[in-house]
This record gives sequence, C-alpha cells and structure tokens, in this order.
Amino acid sequence: MRHRKKTVKLGRETQHRESMLANMTCSLIKHNRIKTTLPKAKALRPFAEKMVTLGKRGTLHDRRIALARLDGKVDEVQKLFAEIAPRFKERQGGYTRILKIGPRRSDASFMAYIEWVDEAASAASDSTEAANTAVSEPPKKEAETKKAKKPAAKKKAVKEDK
Repeated sequence: MRHRKKTVKLGRETQHRESMLANMTCSLIKHNRIKTTLPKAKALRPFAEKMVTLGKRGTLHDRRIALARLDGKVDEVQKLFAEIAPRFKERQGGYTRILKIGPRRSDASFMAYIEWVDEAASAASDSTEAANTAVSEPPKKEAETKKAKKPAAKKKAVKEDK
C-alpha cells in the first residue's frame, strides 16, 4: 500500500523527475507562466514554492541550496532571489496558481497554466485577456453587418417584381 507516500512519480525515475521539475521551475522563474499538463503542474507547485521560501530567507546557504536544486542555473537563481521572492515577502505561502485550460487536442491530456500569484502577473493576464476579447469582437461585428445587408437585398428584389 502507498500510505504516506506523497511524491508524485509521473512515470519517471527519480533523477529524470527531479531534473524535469528543476527545468520547469527555471522556466516558471524566467517566463512567470508556463503551460504544462495538469499532473506536472500539481507536482511542480510544491517544488517551486519551496524555492520561493528559500528566496525569502535569502541567506548564502539558501542561495547555494537553490543553486543545487535548480541544477546550477545562476541567472534563474539571481532572478528568484532579487525579483520574485521580495514580491512575496508578506505572503505566508501559496505563491503559485494553477489554471486548468482543458484537454490537449492530440492526446486529450488535461492541460494547465501554472503562474505566480501576485498583482503584477494578474494585471498582465487581465490585459492580455482583454486584448484577446477585443481582437475577437470585430469579426462578430462584420458578420452582423453582412446579416443586415441580406434582408435589404431581398426587399429590393421584391419591389422590382412589382
């Protein structure tokens, strides 16, 4: 029985899983939002949040632990300690958010976005959503004008017959 065995294995060996989580955390630090499968996002959340906790403490020892766990990626560790961790100084946990986006077309695996929870990222995502809706609205208006023209054309044809 698997009682009290918390690690999600994701069908991978330990070294592969740890390397994958480190790479995904580096991508999350670099891009602030990544798209992945739902089980990987759920496995990434505790790993990434532990990195933020190390960044909040900010000692040399914590920096070295972060470098070891993120496979020596210096730029990402510097960004974590300089930019991301200070944003969450007052927050007691829950630094990431998982947004489900539905199944992938090719193999129907559930996909999700994982992103940092803060005002700057949420404002940026709201502006991109507003931009996406603004882009999708003009074609609807064009379709409505075409529908309006069709009945007018029918009426003219009826008048010509009389």
